[in-house]
Amino acid sequence: MRAYILEQHGTTESAPLQRTTLPTPRPKGNQIRIKVSVCGLCHTDLDTVEGRLQPDGLPVTPGHQIVGTVDALGPQASKHRIGDRIGVTWLNWACTHCKYCRAGRENLCDRARWTGLTAPGGYAEYTLVHEAFAYPIPTSFSDTEAAPLLCAGVIGYRTVHLADIANGQTIGLFGFGASAHIVIQILKAQYPDSPICVFTRGDHHRKLAHDLGAGWTGSPADTPPTPIDRAMDFTPVGETIPQALALLAPGGRLVINAIRKQTPVPPLDYVTHLWHERHILSVANVTRRDALEFLPLAERIGIRPQVETFAFDQLNEALLRLKQGEVQGAAVLRIGESPA
Repeated sequence: MRAYILEQHGTTESAPLQRTTLPTPRPKGNQIRIKVSVCGLCHTDLDTVEGRLQPDGLPVTPGHQIVGTVDALGPQASKHRIGDRIGVTWLNWACTHCKYCRAGRENLCDRARWTGLTAPGGYAEYTLVHEAFAYPIPTSFSDTEAAPLLCAGVIGYRTVHLADIANGQTIGLFGFGASAHIVIQILKAQYPDSPICVFTRGDHHRKLAHDLGAGWTGSPADTPPTPIDRAMDFTPVGETIPQALALLAPGGRLVINAIRKQTPVPPLDYVTHLWHERHILSVANVTRRDALEFLPLAERIGIRPQVETFAFDQLNEALLRLKQGEVQGAAVLRIGESPA
């Protein structure tokens, strides 16, 4: 099968992912094999490529927003049928019996495996996953529309949940890429009376934010008309954390949607950034429940991801454009011969 592998970490500019041919995997136990149609691109892939996230060993095939069809079943697999269209998220497997899994927080499981990092990912024609960690794709979404829902959407949904928003509170979104442009659609549907401020440097990102319902846009260094009650940081840089905290109203909350930051977090001043009972939370991965709740919600409220697609041989180019902030909405790699 055609696949990309990362043999050694390097800058995205050096095009470190190598196209190769690998044996087509065979499912075992409760695994299913997926014939991959498309796979979304994510800043987490940049973290893997550039070494901020470390796989168990190299080489590894990245990619964790996978949409495809079931084409083979392991001997114990019975949850899905051949031909079912399914998706796979960042969470590839969890043990189900540790204290975190028993509490419904399998995103914190010490033994969890992560698609495209510690388990083979979706930048390949076929991949394997345990049947319990694959999700039906709602029929209203094409493959390319569904791909960003599986990370940008699912982790964005978790971010909204952790923000603990009350309708009418002012919400600030820092960064406006794949996840934030889905989150704003969730917010407009669920919190219609909440003003939304978007902080982003790119003019094209500000226009998209306005088109999707933002009431105010500016750069992360700008001051919005009113203090922010709930802030969500989707950026890959550490500088936005003190910028967001400084704009929080008393009792405000900042939720950081990032597995890694590409630059350090600057020092925080207690009075400016933390006093007045400001809260900081990080989003650590996703759970199965997040995916099972979000995908039907996305169909019900009519979320429509804006997607830019790339051919299979354009993967390194696409990741570089993602790093440089040049992708409008979400980036998706076409892998199957005739993806929807």
